[in-house]
Amino acid sequence: MPAKILVSACLMGHAVRYDGQSKPLLHPAIDRWRAEGRLVTICPEMSAGMPVPRPPAEIAAGAVGKDVLAGKARVVEIDGGDVTEGFIQAAENALSLARQADCRFALLIDGSPSCGSGFVYDGSFSGARHPGEGVTAALLLANGVEVYSDRQIEALVARIDELEGSQ
Repeated sequence: MPAKILVSACLMGHAVRYDGQSKPLLHPAIDRWRAEGRLVTICPEMSAGMPVPRPPAEIAAGAVGKDVLAGKARVVEIDGGDVTEGFIQAAENALSLARQADCRFALLIDGSPSCGSGFVYDGSFSGARHPGEGVTAALLLANGVEVYSDRQIEALVARIDELEGSQ
């Protein structure tokens, strides 16, 4: 059975980002995986009932997703609103869907306070970023899902080829 991949809805062209935009990831592997029925699409924030558009949010004080999950950090909007619980619910929804669909991998948009896997913004809303994962990426990783950013699609292709080529 081909490996399933949980994928950020914005990467699939859905206008679900905080600013009402998408960030379509155009790559031959996406087309192939879609045709093979491997892709399981989710916008974690929308699954938790967050609207589009919505105020930009960042993990406060230079923290990362695992800090939020441990209760040591908050996710805040640019206007000061605390959306931590929504982001935790979003992560739990994504993990639940990944489990239901038997997703071994996730392909997520980098930089997001939910989906970032290589970097997240530092909470200053200045564009400054630092290495780390968003809340959803951190929860997926903690539960054995291999997470790749949109910039790592070639590595994901190689990983799937490695696994399935050896079967």
